[in-house]
Amino acid sequence: MSSSGPARRMPQTSGRRVVALGGGHGLAASLRALRRVTDDVTAVVAVSDDGGSSGRLRREFDVVPPGDLRMALAALCGDDSWGRTWSRVVQHRFAGNGPLAGHSLGNLLITALWEETGDIVTGLDWVGALLGAHGRVLPVATEPLQVVADVIGLHPHDPNIVERITGQVEVASTRGQVVALRIEPADAQACSAALEAITDAEAIVLGPGSWFTSVLAPMLVPGIADAVQSSRGRVIVVLNLAAQPGETSGFSPHRHLEVLAAQVPGLRVDTVLADPSRVTDVDTLAAAASALGGRLVLAPVASREGTPHHDVDLLASAFGGILVG
Repeated sequence: MSSSGPARRMPQTSGRRVVALGGGHGLAASLRALRRVTDDVTAVVAVSDDGGSSGRLRREFDVVPPGDLRMALAALCGDDSWGRTWSRVVQHRFAGNGPLAGHSLGNLLITALWEETGDIVTGLDWVGALLGAHGRVLPVATEPLQVVADVIGLHPHDPNIVERITGQVEVASTRGQVVALRIEPADAQACSAALEAITDAEAIVLGPGSWFTSVLAPMLVPGIADAVQSSRGRVIVVLNLAAQPGETSGFSPHRHLEVLAAQVPGLRVDTVLADPSRVTDVDTLAAAASALGGRLVLAPVASREGTPHHDVDLLASAFGGILVG
């Protein structure tokens, strides 16, 4: 069944057109911050999750995993009672031991709208309209993807042996060091609406988030990196506040940028945003940013609770300064 999408209001926007790429909690933090500084936000979301509720729905219905898309939609819900309520509802996860146990209501709702409309983008637009989302959420590709990594350090007698690991869950939790990343299928089709949004963007945000599986993986979809590089939009990289156990264990802030440059050759970056409390070698990080063509901006964006999470208000303030600078 095919259906036209909900009538999307196209207001005169008061802010810049911003696209944020990624997935998971990192992308959600960026979206919550960005919708405070602009009313024209588009999320381009990773579709390689193969665990939990998303993995089950992916396998059973042969759909792109809805979990990261759901989190992005929840992050774009408003701060009024309607938005706060629906943000909680779509994130609700069923307990118990039955067939619904572990499923998120939002994942089921998105999958149902895909079946009803017969179209990924239309279904997401309908969910966004229901939630009153302050922005649009798009998949990076129109088919489920698999991340594949070459990893060293898994063999104690020869740490240089390269082993191939497949799947987002496996890559994110590996005990080894990821030395190369790719996606399958290699000829995956990028979402045309996502390409259009990137091309038209005035700013493109990468990070924070799981560096390989959320930040880098979407950039490996054919056409996405080219769209970012050819866009006139300012490219902003938001660094993580701490290395992620497994995926980026032992990574310094500048190592994240070196990996980004290696995985996406030719990428031009305008701004690298980092929290000064998490940077021990400012000169090296500034040099890594300069190697990508950008400047380093240090601003307090870490949670005041001391956790490795970004404070939404502080991140919004930093974005505001960068976007008008």
